[in-house]
Amino acid sequence: MNDARIRLRYLDQTINLLFPGPGEARPYTLLPHRLLPRRLVPRAWWHLGGKVMVPSGEGGIETYLREVLGTPVRVVLHVRPARRANRKPLLEVHAPDGPVAFVKIGDTDRARELIANEARTLDLLAGMPLKIVVPPTVLHYGSWRGLSVLALTPLPVRRGPIPESLLVDAIAEIARIPASRPPGLQPPVIQPPRSQPSGPQRPGSQTHGHRPSSPELPASRPPGLQPPRSQPSSPEPARSRPPRPLPSGPQHPSSPSRGRLFTWHGDFAPWNIARGADERLLVWDWERFGTGVPLGFDAVHHFFHRALRRTDPAAAAMTCLAQALPTLAPFGLSAAEARLTAIHYLITLADRHAADGHEPLGPPARWLNPVVDHQEVLV
Repeated sequence: MNDARIRLRYLDQTINLLFPGPGEARPYTLLPHRLLPRRLVPRAWWHLGGKVMVPSGEGGIETYLREVLGTPVRVVLHVRPARRANRKPLLEVHAPDGPVAFVKIGDTDRARELIANEARTLDLLAGMPLKIVVPPTVLHYGSWRGLSVLALTPLPVRRGPIPESLLVDAIAEIARIPASRPPGLQPPVIQPPRSQPSGPQRPGSQTHGHRPSSPELPASRPPGLQPPRSQPSSPEPARSRPPRPLPSGPQHPSSPSRGRLFTWHGDFAPWNIARGADERLLVWDWERFGTGVPLGFDAVHHFFHRALRRTDPAAAAMTCLAQALPTLAPFGLSAAEARLTAIHYLITLADRHAADGHEPLGPPARWLNPVVDHQEVLV
């Protein structure tokens, strides 16, 4: 079965899940076309290709989002890739005057765990005086028909090259985040929609005020509309950047100096970041945010996934180790420290895949062992 057919099969499942009906069916269109399905959008008169009919009853996800966001909405569905451990329904939510939210739906236990971790992380970041990194804002985190729902502000994405200095500064700022909660994912609290507060507000209608600094979402918070954080989706220009220098020396307990550990975004890949109009860095998909890692994990992750676009996993892993020093030198690491950090990153990535029960790079014996086996003296 080819990729398009697998995507369309999952799309059919998603439509049945989010639009259970009954109700008059409305026409949608697959873009760019059925052989390369990427988005399912409300049909316009100029669209080519066949129609996809989607129920429009009051029991669907659009009704729920209309209630919690306080405005009439139409959704665009992302047609998700095949065979991904964290695959989940993703929606772009549009109001009459433009996009208002980006929504993730937790339809499996693993997806719910990742969404819960992102909600907690963004709650933590909302209380941080970030000057370089711009994360999305949580508009709503709750439950609908047994599914977890996380609605985020849509970031004003601009495609284009990102200066190396901006990447380094952003990674350094993330590494400094004082995450006080213990690492690891906590399962979300799924509550019935009847506990929603009445009179939901339109996103952005609340004035900016004090933001709680607690990294945990309060257990008593109902799954109705969550007040928007004061982090704007179109950030104000940064007046100054914090100094880049961080504590030098090895950053892992197994290194000779027993340096301290840091936080990381967890998926600082090229497709999860964009250069903002004010020279800050827009960063989304915080599902994998974690603590207790060596300094520079995000930089190695970024390099490794760029390398994967050009070569196979085994060669990318070898290149990752060979280029460890130029990748991590901006953070003050020596050649030995950089190699050690790269090796620990690759092992951590393999452990993540094992925990997900999914091996997108193939068996570690093929891509990881050839790199690690000759470095045992370091790890």
